[in-house]
Order: sequence, then structure tokens, then C-alpha cells
Amino acid sequence: MIQPTLFDTDENYTVESISNPKTYKGIYAFHKYWGKKPIESLDYCIENCTNKNDIILDPFLGSGLISKEAHNLGRRFLGIDINPFSIEHTLFLLSLPKADDYKKAITSIKKNVFSKISETYIIENSDIATHFLWNKDKLQEVWIKNNTSRKKIQLEPSEFDSNKIKSFENYSVRNIQKGTFFENARINSLENMTIYDLFTKRALYNIDLILDEINKFSGNLKRSLQLTLTASSGQMSNMVFAITGRGKTKNQQSEKIEVGSWVIGLWRPDLHFEINVWNCFENRANKLYKALLEQDSSQILYKNNIFDFYEKQADMGIVQGNSKNELKKIPSGSVKLIITDPPHSDRIPYLELSEMWNCLLNKKSEFSEEIVVSNAKSRKKSKDEYLNDMREILNEASRILTNDGYLLLYFNAKDKNSWSFFDSIEKQNSLVYLGSFPMEYSANSVVQDNRKGAMKSDYVLVFNHSRTEQTLGIFNKIDGWTNNKPFKEVKNA
Repeated sequence: MIQPTLFDTDENYTVESISNPKTYKGIYAFHKYWGKKPIESLDYCIENCTNKNDIILDPFLGSGLISKEAHNLGRRFLGIDINPFSIEHTLFLLSLPKADDYKKAITSIKKNVFSKISETYIIENSDIATHFLWNKDKLQEVWIKNNTSRKKIQLEPSEFDSNKIKSFENYSVRNIQKGTFFENARINSLENMTIYDLFTKRALYNIDLILDEINKFSGNLKRSLQLTLTASSGQMSNMVFAITGRGKTKNQQSEKIEVGSWVIGLWRPDLHFEINVWNCFENRANKLYKALLEQDSSQILYKNNIFDFYEKQADMGIVQGNSKNELKKIPSGSVKLIITDPPHSDRIPYLELSEMWNCLLNKKSEFSEEIVVSNAKSRKKSKDEYLNDMREILNEASRILTNDGYLLLYFNAKDKNSWSFFDSIEKQNSLVYLGSFPMEYSANSVVQDNRKGAMKSDYVLVFNHSRTEQTLGIFNKIDGWTNNKPFKEVKNA
């Protein structure tokens, strides 16, 4: 059964829609992830570069949105990623639970843990705190809600509050990995960090209580509950900054302190909030429930290795592994479209940034296998190694593409050296560069790269085995299409 698409099922994606992408909503907006690509460009390329039952490959799966879109459009799909979270999020999108089953599961979890979690946040007058304002290791305020008006009440911390916090000092996690972190100023990470640095011991105690209940479930329902936890975990952490001084640019500075939000990364601000874990979890669960009401809950079956995907003629293959190694297992001339957003040099260290989520999923990350440039020197992930890996992947891409197939690369890097694999494509294999078009986003993102010298948008680079009028006709009407090399605007590193 073909599941409904994110937007209207009767909509054909046009060149105009690529330039005017819609904002993510529903299931696709549920979980944060970096580099989510607008659906419009994905679907336009899928519809115009492939036919029904053709194989589409994404060797850097990321959030996995493309897997669902490819299936919705009747194509076979094969996705690969080294990141455990990427695999779990993709499988979540492909096999959503029924809304009623999900709601019953949340109700069951609440019945079993709500009173236990509330007990950890109780204050001296028996109210349940919603927020704790910290300045480094010092508790500054305790917030509760007025029972009648629901407005917040800000209280001075008491000895009772301090003793409550101290009662968790020796807590050790039970369902959660302690994590592997590296010295990387780019994402505010330190080598000696563990999961205990990202959350209070009290928060981890409560997260473990929720995980105890989640682990009683199985299959796609369990996965949806796990992803509800990871989706809400940022707001449960020590990384929720406090907003102060609103209006100071207009000489109307307020002394009011407001709750910020977790920005993807590992920045632990001095002035930050500790937020009631259950409230974070339930708020995110309510959003997912509403999204599930609008979705088909049928499961999309998949194979988890390349041999079975081809041997069994499967519609879907989702493989965890190193793309460079996995691509070698794919038969020559079997893929019609490779469309992928590979690591952009040192722009985003995906696996390092996903470590918090992978810890909560109790998954171990294979950092040595990631293809990336990392500012974490101890990882020894250099630009030269990255470029060699990218060249090898592009050689394999040329081999596995059909004669009339396409390779589409979403790419952005701030220096020409990071683009040097580009020049080797035509030299080392039969792929021909057709041109590129700029990638438009529906809104500015806090995870977009603002560094000096960075390009102002991603580009979609288009290759195939032969430049013909028919192939060019698919792309040359897209706004901004050019057969020039996009990195001409980039300065030397």
C-alpha cells in the first residue's frame, strides 16, 4: 500500500515548488535533525529522473525523509548510514504506529511513572516544580504553576530543594550509554564529557524510569516511544539557555527571565534551566499523537543488508554501515538515481552531534567508520582522508548507476580544497557534470553554516553518463540552474 505523502497526494512537484518550499509539518517536523532537505526538490528529481520500481540510493541517509518519499512515489529505495540514530529515525518514518495504540502506550507509561517522577520535583509545600533555574552549579530559582491561573510562580530555592537534589548525587544510569565525546570546540564538546555532563542526575533518574516502561513494548510502537524521548531530550538537558534582557536593543530592557530552547550542539550555558522531564516527554508525545492521526500506520517491510535487498527484490533496504564499504556490494548498473547529502567537509560532525540521542537509544557509535572532517583532533579525521573517501564513493557511484541514471549531490563547503573531489569525478570515471541549482530552504535554520567564507546556500550538483538535450531538459528550467561550477564563488582556504 502506498502511504500518503507529506503534502497533497495529487500535487506534482514543479520547478516553481523547488524555489518556494513549504515548511515541514506533522511527522517530518517531529524530530530535530540537521540538514533536512526540502521535500519539493527530492520529489521533483525522483519523479523526473526515475520510473516506477526503479532503485533510488542514498548512501548518506541522514534523517531518512527521502526513504518515505521514494516509497510514496512507487520507487524501490536503498539507504545507508553509519549513524544508529539515522537508521532508527528512518525506520520510525517507515513504520508508524496507530495513533490509538500510541496514545494507549503513553497513558500506560504515565500511569506507572508520573507519581514517581513528580516526587523528584516536589517542593516543601508539596507543589510540583516545572523549572529550576541554575547558574553554573548554583540553584537560583524554582518555578511552579499557580493551580488556578496556571501562571508561573518564581520561588527562592530552599534547603528542602537542595537536599532533594543531593539525594541523586550517586545515581548511575541503567538504560543509557555513558557516551563517547571528543574535544571539539566547533560543537562545544569536551573529551572527558559523559552523559552526566549533559543532564542532571535527577533528570537521568527520571529518563531511566521512562525507559523502563518503554522497554516493555516492542516493534514500531517501542521505536516511536524511544524517538519521543530523544525528540524531547534536548529540553530535558542542561543545555536549555535562559533568555534575559529582552528589549535591550529598543531601550526597553526587561528583567524577566524566559525559557529558551536547546540548540543542536553541546553548549552548556552557565545560566540554564532544568525542566521537569515528564512535562517535556508528554508535550512531545502530544505532538506526535496529533501527527499520527493524519498518517497511514501500515508498515513498510525492509531488508537490513544489501544482499537480501537485491536477492529478495525488496522494495526497501535500510542498512547501517560505512557507505564506502557497502557500495562495493551493490551490483553494477542497478541504480537509477543516487540522491544524497554527503558530509560537507568539516561543516557538521553528524555522529558526534548525535551521541546524546544514541546514548538514550543505548546504541554504540562507530566513530572510526564515519566519513567526515572533524575538528576533534583525537579522531584524526583529516580533510585528505575525507577527500579520498569521497573519491572512492563517487567511483562506486559511477559503477552502480544505470547508463541513463543520475547522481545528485547536495553540497556546500567553505573552501575550494573541500571541493577538489569534484574535479576528479570526470577524470576517474564516466560521469559527466551537467550543472547545478541552488537549494532553497523554507526558513533560516539555527544549524545553517554562518562562518566567514561559507556559501550562502547548498547546491544540488547533477551528474550522469551522457549530456543530452533530454537530460538537460529536466533541470535547465529550474530557477538558478547553471552549468558553471558553483564553488567558483568560494575563496581558497
